[in-house]
Amino acid sequence: MQKIFLMVFLLSAAFAQAQETLSGKILDEQKQPLPGASVYWLNTSTGASTDGEGLFELPYQPEYKQIVISYIGYKTDTLSVSSPAYITHTMTPDKGRELDVVEVNKTRSSLQRSHVEAANVTNMGSKELLKAACCNIAESFETNPSVDVNFSDALTGTRQIKMLGLTSPYLLIAEENIPAVRGASQAYGLSFVPGTWVESIQITKGAGPVINGYESISGQINYELIKPADDIPFFLNAYGGMGGRFELNTHFNKKVSDKWSSSLFVHGNTRAFKNDMNDDGFLDNPLAKQINVINRWQYTDAEKGWVSFINARYMRDEKQAGEVDFDPDTDKFTTNHWGSEIDTDKLDLSAKLGYVFPDMPYQSIGLQTAYNWHKQDSYFGFNRYDIDQKSFYSNLILNSIINNTLNKFSAGLNFSYDKYNEFVALPGSIGLTSRDFDRVDNSVGAFFEYTYDNTDDLTIVAGARFDVHNRLGAFFTPRLHLRYNPWERGVLRLSAGRGKRAANIFAENQQYFGSSRQFSINDNNGNVYGLNPEIAWNYGLSFMQGFTLFNRNAEFIVDFYRTDFQEKVVADVYASPQQLVFYNVGSGSAYANSFQAELNYEITRHFNIRTAYKYYDVATDYLTTGNQQMPLQPKHRFFANLAYETHVHEGGKQWKFDFTYNWLGKQRLPYTGSNPVADRMPEYSPSFSLMNAQITRSFSSVFEVYVGGENIGNYRQDKAILGADNPFGPHFDTSIVYAPVFGQMYYAGLRFKIK
Repeated sequence: MQKIFLMVFLLSAAFAQAQETLSGKILDEQKQPLPGASVYWLNTSTGASTDGEGLFELPYQPEYKQIVISYIGYKTDTLSVSSPAYITHTMTPDKGRELDVVEVNKTRSSLQRSHVEAANVTNMGSKELLKAACCNIAESFETNPSVDVNFSDALTGTRQIKMLGLTSPYLLIAEENIPAVRGASQAYGLSFVPGTWVESIQITKGAGPVINGYESISGQINYELIKPADDIPFFLNAYGGMGGRFELNTHFNKKVSDKWSSSLFVHGNTRAFKNDMNDDGFLDNPLAKQINVINRWQYTDAEKGWVSFINARYMRDEKQAGEVDFDPDTDKFTTNHWGSEIDTDKLDLSAKLGYVFPDMPYQSIGLQTAYNWHKQDSYFGFNRYDIDQKSFYSNLILNSIINNTLNKFSAGLNFSYDKYNEFVALPGSIGLTSRDFDRVDNSVGAFFEYTYDNTDDLTIVAGARFDVHNRLGAFFTPRLHLRYNPWERGVLRLSAGRGKRAANIFAENQQYFGSSRQFSINDNNGNVYGLNPEIAWNYGLSFMQGFTLFNRNAEFIVDFYRTDFQEKVVADVYASPQQLVFYNVGSGSAYANSFQAELNYEITRHFNIRTAYKYYDVATDYLTTGNQQMPLQPKHRFFANLAYETHVHEGGKQWKFDFTYNWLGKQRLPYTGSNPVADRMPEYSPSFSLMNAQITRSFSSVFEVYVGGENIGNYRQDKAILGADNPFGPHFDTSIVYAPVFGQMYYAGLRFKIK
């Protein structure tokens, strides 16, 4: 209660709100982002330069009426602006002053941290997403030091992401600020979003804003899809990799009228070859195929202040894993060969409507709505897991000011509805041999967020929301973010906040279905599988300092975050290798400490290095074994990324080189000491290194090819599957994966555009 009173006091003490901003994107005549363009308010000294994605942001005042946009070799444009909206502007070449050679002296980083936002936000642009094969969002964080990427099991090849030492269920993952990867989609949801669909990703460490919900505990990941109004008429990406993985992405875009634009994205992938590089009799990666289609519509009327987006998407994903000789037509639910199939259908419909009041440009109102249907039918040997989730979400947001544009607020109402039809059949597990966990979750909430921003050295964002949930009860969620610039290029940030969530214990722990473990739940008479909901406080401190070294730009960032759980749901793998027990631990029994030091440096022009050291102390009090470190979580990690680009030559010719190195320290492994010697693993895994690289050759501004390699050092986990020789026996387990199961993997692809 003292923490809540402290947050209430801080909320009441914050006395102003942030200034409205004008933002937008500047494009060249080929509809490509124009970095380094100058954008400023007419007759003022307030201005900015566009970043590597052509994006800019300016503080807005009602007395500001016109902006000036200039760039060498292009006509200078003056635009009238009546509200702090988002604009897209295409520059026109100035034939009379066009230069034979235009040289840009600085290339903006594709991974940027804001110097003006109160929250600790890292922005990943589309350029960063192209540094790796990046076939889906789950694979797009390999070059990002803030997010850790691991394999969840030895069957599905699915990547699991972590932030601040906690797995993705503790993150709020949103698509254009609408919660997207949650509930039934928690295990595989990120792999259902193709990387080429994404325009940018915002990664927020620590407690997120109250506007988007109460579930965020360790952070928030929000990805923005390519906007139809900004897209090119046609884009093609074709990819092929070792192991028989092939992917194809096509984007079609049409400007229907001066206000309406539409995009159609079509994605397909398949993995048709059987591979068993470690000779354990099991597929290293599943056989798979997916079709994924989205149609987006955008309406923009800048004069009247209206903007809206409408999305419709359907996806079908099929995976087959298990023994190499498994044939589902003859072997399903038999002891002939062990196998697994995971079939998923997904339908998403969403609409966003925004309106800026013409007479009050500092005031706007927005409505977000979404309907989602996620259906998964799956089995793992004799274990069955089916889940059908239908969800509806709506969020009404009002933005305005208090007295002046130094102070602004956001307020609104939120409603969510989730209907789950969940079936679990785990032979041998008492009480779970065949059981339905059908349920309905619904909540209504109200939120208020206040921002003070003097546009110079101080920003305070204080927010709170109150929700009434049919299973979680009525509860209060406060959040606070503070940004202070003590000196030039120095940024200090503080944050604190509370989160609450219902743990979907089966959907979030599907990696354990591929084992002979007996599942059990220590019923606590709670409303979530008999368990109490999870509650945690997150506190964060971050400092960033930009400086110049040998006439080159450098940046040093250090941050520390702590998560204290008041209530946590534990999946206990320490009690016995033949059991998985779910239960609650109370206040003071679980915590996560995260420390990261990062150094980024521009070695020479177009040659940048990004490095980070990360330390994690994540522990829980287990009922039978006492305080233990979280399994499969290294305490020490080191990250480095080298990126080099040649100059852009006539016609867009260019070379790009990227290399990423990850070192992972030893990891505590689940207990296997009572197994036979052949099926035991040590208490800790060995430390190891991973290396990825990619080379891209742009032959023109519309065509490029790329080749790359993952796990170039060919490091593989010695024993990825326990009991592989007897998969129907008591010691079979595919969940203890701390390193890649397969070895080196090389790939190639091409990208083609019609502008």
